[in-house]
Order: sequence, then structure tokens, then C-alpha cells
Amino acid sequence: MNHRPNILVVDDDQDITTLLSDYLERFGFAVHTAHDGIGMRQQISRQAMDMVVLDIMLPGSDGLTLARELRQQSRVPIIMLSARTGTHDRVVGLELGADDYMDKPFEPRELVARINTVMRRIPAGQAAATGAEEGVVRFDGWELRRDERRLTSPDGLVVPLSNAEYRLLTTFLSMPRRIFSRDQLMERARGRTMENFERSIDLLVSRLRQKLSDDPRSPSMIRTVRGAGYVLDVRSVNPQVGLH
Repeated sequence: MNHRPNILVVDDDQDITTLLSDYLERFGFAVHTAHDGIGMRQQISRQAMDMVVLDIMLPGSDGLTLARELRQQSRVPIIMLSARTGTHDRVVGLELGADDYMDKPFEPRELVARINTVMRRIPAGQAAATGAEEGVVRFDGWELRRDERRLTSPDGLVVPLSNAEYRLLTTFLSMPRRIFSRDQLMERARGRTMENFERSIDLLVSRLRQKLSDDPRSPSMIRTVRGAGYVLDVRSVNPQVGLH
């Protein structure tokens, strides 16, 4: 069966995401939607994308910030959308690594044409390779199969992860050796049922340390940085396509 390209549309206007989702599906694309940066990261953690259509004016992190984040992590093609007039955002977006830029309002058929044009410029197999690499992440002897949410220890033992533990681990793996504050971890890793207080993150980190066989009395993999937060201190994360 032929691969249906996965397109992620990130726009805070639900009418636009619904319209584009219905329209792009007619042209053979598998469409996923998000309304902010958190939703974008969640979608990418679940499914390797062949294209991201990204609005600039978003709540929280704006589209330019998210484009920079995406380009640091992967080579996924990006088409920027903006209702702003002028050339500044267009120039900045392209300098950040966007592959194309469209002004709102636009004709959906033109977006389809631009998606096809950008995807034809991708070297054969690059998108598929990116997706395959993002499916399996190896770090210091551990292996995380993201499509199955399965963690395997260096000894070959499968270690079960809760949804919250999985989100926390992928957050750390997205930027290894970077210090995350508790607030950042709350934003990126919490589920709907996680209570909004710092102690919940501390308990979640403690549980993840146990799953990673990280001595809680002297942790070496997930270290506490006093007054700052936590950091995943690993020697290597491979591959780093879709991760950083």
C-alpha cells in the first residue's frame, strides 16, 4: 500500500484546521492538527510527519519560535502561514529554515500545490528515513520505540512506562543535557490528570529514575540541578533526527 504523506497543520483557528484537514484528505494526505506548540510536540511524538504547515500567530510559543525548534530537531519540511502583512516575518521564517511561506487568506488548492512542490524537492526517501529514525531512539544502551511506547533496558528487558513517564522521558530526550525547570516539565510532560503542582513532577521524575535503574540516592542519568530543575545527563542519543 502506498504511503500517505503525514501533514501536520498547526493553527489556533479550529475552523481553518477543520477546513484544511477535510480539503487535504481529498488529495491523499493523512492530516493531523494542533492548535499550539504543546499540541504540535504531542503530535510529532506520536507520528513522524512528512510536512508541517505552521501558522505564525499562535498562543504561547509563536510559529517562528516553533519553526526554529523544529529545524534544530529535524529536517521535516515547513510551510509557514501568516495573516500579517509585510516582509519581515517572511524573511525571518525563511531564514529559520522554512521551505515556503504563504499569506492569509489563501486558496486551499494553492496550498496543495505548494505542498507537492516542496515535497518534490525532498531527496528520494528522506521523509521516510526521517520517520524511521524517529521511531527508535537509543541512549546509553537503552532503546525507546516511540511508536510502541516501549522502553528496553541494556539487558534486553522491556520496562513498562505510564503515559506520564513516557511524556517525561521524550521531553528529556528532545534536548539531552539541557536543564528543564519544573514549570517547563509541567508544560511539556503533564497529562490532563496531572495535578498542577511541583511535587507531582518530583514524584514523576522519581518513578522514571526507578524505571531507568538510576540510583535515587545518587542519580547519574536524571540529575537534580539545585534551584534550577532537572537534566538528562546521557553520553549519546541516537539518532537525533526529530530529537536534539
